[in-house]
Amino acid sequence: MKVLITGADGFIGKNLLSHLAVRDDIEVLRFTRADSMDTLPVLVEQADFIFHLAGVNRPEDPDEFKRGNTDLTRALCAAIVRDGRQTPLLYTSSIQAESSNPYGVSKRGAEEAIQTLADEHSSPVYLFRLPNVFGKWARPNYNSAVATFCHNISRDLPIHINDPHHCISLVYIDDVIQHFIEVMDGKRFGESFINISPEYKITVGELADQLCIFRDSRMSMITEPVGSGLIRALYSTYLSYLPPERFTYDVPKYGDSRGVFVEMLKTKDSGQFSFFTAHPGITRGGHYHHSKTEKFLVIKGQACFRFRQIITGEFYELITTGDTPQIVETVPGWTHDITNTGEEEMIVMLWANEIFDREHPDTFTCAVGTEA
Repeated sequence: MKVLITGADGFIGKNLLSHLAVRDDIEVLRFTRADSMDTLPVLVEQADFIFHLAGVNRPEDPDEFKRGNTDLTRALCAAIVRDGRQTPLLYTSSIQAESSNPYGVSKRGAEEAIQTLADEHSSPVYLFRLPNVFGKWARPNYNSAVATFCHNISRDLPIHINDPHHCISLVYIDDVIQHFIEVMDGKRFGESFINISPEYKITVGELADQLCIFRDSRMSMITEPVGSGLIRALYSTYLSYLPPERFTYDVPKYGDSRGVFVEMLKTKDSGQFSFFTAHPGITRGGHYHHSKTEKFLVIKGQACFRFRQIITGEFYELITTGDTPQIVETVPGWTHDITNTGEEEMIVMLWANEIFDREHPDTFTCAVGTEA
């Protein structure tokens, strides 16, 4: 399939291109502002599907709204009619099409041209009235508060907020592209106007606060719940604006004669991750917990784990090595320790089900002793 993308070098266009690049069955044709309008009919003649993403939203001359939105769309529709095929057309309009400002009027004019194409030429058309779209590669200081805030906050630059209580509607770029590809692949039928879901609502103040929490999490090491929904999408977007020199950050390292201990990541409700090392012959631990639980994974070296039930005295030990990944769990009410029984440094990953609380550590010294 040959796919024509107008506005291929824009924010949405770049993201669409990157998703289509992994498809062996797609050949992409591009039309950008740098191209002559004379090339548009030639590209239309080759296309099996058209993504019309090109448009103008921040011109110096308001007349550019009509030329860049309505007139360009009319020219595209005319080229489709002249080609004689009923080539499917997907258009990115805006929720502003319902407004009477010059931008909204120009987008509504483009919609009308496309609807005429559908009515008079029977071409399949798909109109997306998009709210604020956010994600990687949007231009900061242009028309996206998310992009501007991400760019500035990730660089410790100030941001300006007129009304922190103003609520905005957001859709994430990957969700937008997913809907686009579903249309292209013929998975959505009989829908002229298509809404992106999920659509998120957030105030400008809440948006800024959330992005600042992402920034500050490098110091606290406490992550937000970034695995789903709006927080996931915002976090991915925020990270995409980091300059390369900020791709890394330091975490504290605590060392003594036994080895080192490093905390990596803490969560609000699912504990924390860390690792520690131990030199040959060194034993760590020698304590028990009433409720706290842990998972150990030896990733280098050889370890002997020993356990003793603090009431019955029942004893148990096991050997695990970095060559065979094996999780060892500590059990409440069993004192435990770990000894490096190999000849090289031992490295162990550790997950604890709660963040360490120095005021209430739930950690009580108790030697395991030897099997008797």
